[in-house]
Amino acid sequence: MDSSTVKPHILESISDGVFTVNHQWRLTSFNRAAENITGVSRDDAIGRYCWEVLRSSMCKEDCPLRKTMTEKKSYINIAGSILNAEQKRIPVSVSTALLHDENGEVIGGVETFRDARMEGGLRPGAEGNFRQGGMVSRSPLMKRLFSILPEVAKSESTVLIEGDTGTGKEMLAKELHDLSLRRDRAFVAINCGALPDTLLESELFGYKAGAFTDALSDKPGYFEMAEGGTIMLDEIGETSPAFQAKLLRVLEEREFQPLGGVQKQHANVRILAATNRNLEGLIEQGLFREDLFYRINIVRLTLPRLRERREDIPLLVDRFVEKLNRRQAKAIRGVTDEAMRLLNEYDYPGNIRELENAIEHAFILCSQGELGPGHLPEYLVHAGKTVDMKPMSIHNIRQTSEEEAIRSALERNGNNRLAAARELGMHKTTLFRKLKKYKIRPGEGDGRSSRRRGNAKNDE
Repeated sequence: MDSSTVKPHILESISDGVFTVNHQWRLTSFNRAAENITGVSRDDAIGRYCWEVLRSSMCKEDCPLRKTMTEKKSYINIAGSILNAEQKRIPVSVSTALLHDENGEVIGGVETFRDARMEGGLRPGAEGNFRQGGMVSRSPLMKRLFSILPEVAKSESTVLIEGDTGTGKEMLAKELHDLSLRRDRAFVAINCGALPDTLLESELFGYKAGAFTDALSDKPGYFEMAEGGTIMLDEIGETSPAFQAKLLRVLEEREFQPLGGVQKQHANVRILAATNRNLEGLIEQGLFREDLFYRINIVRLTLPRLRERREDIPLLVDRFVEKLNRRQAKAIRGVTDEAMRLLNEYDYPGNIRELENAIEHAFILCSQGELGPGHLPEYLVHAGKTVDMKPMSIHNIRQTSEEEAIRSALERNGNNRLAAARELGMHKTTLFRKLKKYKIRPGEGDGRSSRRRGNAKNDE
């Protein structure tokens, strides 16, 4: 949009919300689409401060329009949200520019914003990307996942989301909520693995005054706060069998009882469960209830590891660079070819979260221009270097592949050796012999697996 020639009749015909402000941040125009998206009439909006009307998530610290007015440059497709007149949070995509008069003098700023929910369906994007709401990918694995999300979201069934730490399980759960009929109610997520049983029970179900020493007044739990909406039980595989029994009753009866309470309360919530563990393996070990597993495993969605969707790495890098440029008020242009090669070759045991951390690390060391190898974390740079350049024999290649296959199978099965042997199609005694041969100790691991656990712990 040419901000120097804003024509009212054109602005009224487009589907994007458009408003202009003067140097005092008062709204000077507000088109019909802006009225529709915000629920605020033009008469009520004009003359007020823009943050009073938009109530955007970016208004306080990260306003792109303020940056445009200060830095004299435009911003395009910045993700954020606004609060409409009905107190509902609306995801939006924002673009900004300076507003000039007929003589070329800057008289204010202009912002366009698009309801991101209108972009929610699976559709091709630039360079073969596919988008589902706030999630974008080039991977065929993710494309298949995107294609079924709308139908899964429409149902009221419990969904089990599987994926390693850092693959985006909460983001997928939030997308299911935003596509559902419950989108206008609360979305609440809780990490079940971070709390002991007693505290987890009080957080989920709440408690009554006098339930324990410090319970001076009633406190609602997450189930009550999510009434009519969606609750995500993250890392459900970390809960104890005793707590699982209580959760099973909630799923079966759709009722819960606060600690210290005598009356049960109805739970009108949709439950999404997520885990980075192999629940079938935990069942075999007696660590997860089989009846609960079948209750939550009505629909199962599996997020691939980042190394299984490497085509998304450049796309994600661009997103993180754009996000950090906004947050840190920098103008980093991207990454060099050599840095991108290193980023593409790394295995990412911490998945997308680890990639984002690596880019943020690079931002700390780089003030301008492009992110290069010297800005990346040392472990990532060294992982791309070849230590031994001598050619490997077929025997050595076979051994290396076998060792990696065993390590991967153990990782996928939560270090359950029987489950890993079954997956690999070998007898358990054969697996035990190979574990000894390659000096693999499930649960203890070598330097690589311990590094993975360390990164996973940090990610959580």
